[in-house]
Amino acid sequence: MENNQDNLDLLRKISKQPKASQRILANELGFSLGKLNYCLKALKKKGLIKIKNFKNNKNKINYIYILTPKGIAKKSLLTVNFMKRKMKEYEELRKELNINNGK
Repeated sequence: MENNQDNLDLLRKISKQPKASQRILANELGFSLGKLNYCLKALKKKGLIKIKNFKNNKNKINYIYILTPKGIAKKSLLTVNFMKRKMKEYEELRKELNINNGK
């Protein structure tokens, strides 16, 4: 999972909804269940999240996803990089609009 935007989106979603099911996470992120499972395993392998089992009731086992300190740092770095990209895009669009408007 090398797509930084996917990493950021998933880390942000996990930090907001650590008890969300994989189906909910996949649906909200626009991922297939297979892609989400692959991404979760990759984040775990990198040490960015922990995955723990908990029993909701007698018949069902769910998971909780926890950002590790390394995961929190990575999320922060990805957020800063995202903001830098968006600010650069904004400046480029602003310059383009100024040129097209004869300014």
